Amino acid sequence: MSSHPYEGLPSSAFWKTGVASGDPFAIAGIYRRKFSIPADARVATAGSCFAQHIVRHLKRHGFTVLDVEPAPSGLPGNRHQAHGFSMYSARFGNIYTVRQLLQLVQEAAGEWTPANLVWEKGGKFFDALRPAVEPAGLDSPAEVIAHRRCHMARVREMLERLDVFIFTLGLTEMWTDRGTGTVYPTAPGTIAGTFDERVFEFKNATSGEVMEDFGTLLDSLAAIRGGRPFSLILTVSPVPLTATSSGDHVLVSTAYSKAVLRTVAGELARTHAIIDYFPAYEIVTNPRLCSAAFAPNLRTVTDEAVELVMRHFFQQHPPPHGAAVIGSVAVPRGGCDAACPAGPDEPTDPACDDMILETFAPAP
Repeated sequence: MSSHPYEGLPSSAFWKTGVASGDPFAIAGIYRRKFSIPADARVATAGSCFAQHIVRHLKRHGFTVLDVEPAPSGLPGNRHQAHGFSMYSARFGNIYTVRQLLQLVQEAAGEWTPANLVWEKGGKFFDALRPAVEPAGLDSPAEVIAHRRCHMARVREMLERLDVFIFTLGLTEMWTDRGTGTVYPTAPGTIAGTFDERVFEFKNATSGEVMEDFGTLLDSLAAIRGGRPFSLILTVSPVPLTATSSGDHVLVSTAYSKAVLRTVAGELARTHAIIDYFPAYEIVTNPRLCSAAFAPNLRTVTDEAVELVMRHFFQQHPPPHGAAVIGSVAVPRGGCDAACPAGPDEPTDPACDDMILETFAPAP
């Protein structure tokens, strides 16, 4: 009989032994998987820019990662990222909010249609829901619509085929269409489009709203899959906000956003047998690392920290043997598989659309 409920608990239950004097490079007991990933499981990925690291490591370690919108054969590998290829399981670019993911799934299911889909800049036209995947833009609104129709067919294919879905939650802040609630991954007027406060408004989701969105998302996924089972692994991006429109200090806004997303992810994992939470956020932001997990800008997660995160993941989900990255049949030119021009080498860092906001920051 214990004299109190803390007697006999493992070292991971105490801050002194679990964090302050613990090894931040091998955090014992920080993650215990809820379910395993079968060796033949088809894994789909999406999320904020930190999720690109997860994709790269899953592929490198032999997981069967879906890529239903592969790059055209004539596009060099060092240009894939610039055109939205090879980043995720479909060419949707970064998905920062749960509402954005929900609307993508609902659109693929034919349950919802976005508003203000086509944005213009310099005589070129962009898909407002993934403006960075065609950096030079397209020649007409009709071409944007045709590309999106093709893209949505591929997204539906991904949702139907996946066995495990790994999603990284990034932000609660978003820009939306006032009339319809359509959520955009970037603020209008940054990458493309024109900002008009009569048309667009800022929204900062509450935990209740994020939870409600995720519940609706699960229903839409189940409908698309006809009841076939699947599993979800949620992570929260440790990357801070680049900028905020909330009126609060960016540090306060970052803390709010991450707290909301971490709360929702934890509650979903506790209440749904098919959902697990992987603590990438906690591993990177561990005070024991004293910000060493970040580059000098205190925002970009270093390659070493990403390796540390994935080491903890693979301890619980050992890489399968003989798995490979798989895709789907390429779409003929004229659809979403149009060839893109080659160019100089691109950086291997993840593509973060919101980084463009740094250009608007006042001089220090």
